[in-house]
Amino acid sequence: MKQIKIILGDLILDAELNDGPTAKKVWEALPIETSFNTWGDEIYFSIPVEAELESDAREVVESGNLGYWPSGNAFCIFFGPTPISSAGEIRPATAVNMIGKVIGDAARLKEKMSEAVIMVERE
Repeated sequence: MKQIKIILGDLILDAELNDGPTAKKVWEALPIETSFNTWGDEIYFSIPVEAELESDAREVVESGNLGYWPSGNAFCIFFGPTPISSAGEIRPATAVNMIGKVIGDAARLKEKMSEAVIMVERE
């Protein structure tokens, strides 16, 4: 596991990337500083990474999961339901490659969704 930091305003979240092929590409692309979009309780943003959908991609994720959305070349941070979630689940727009997870409470991101810029960097 590779350690990263997600920075949104004055909030710094520790996270880790797994050892999968997409996560390795994301690691190589760091650091990233960019604007972001929200979709329900998901933050996502385009990154300079191209990867195909992996065989273990998921259509339902958990709070704190970090995903890569191949359809949008996007890094996704999940911390609650999206507009298409059913009760008790977190559902991305389409399947995502699992690339890591936030260490601690990812729901703290809800307080910072009005920020303009997000940074992801190697620890």
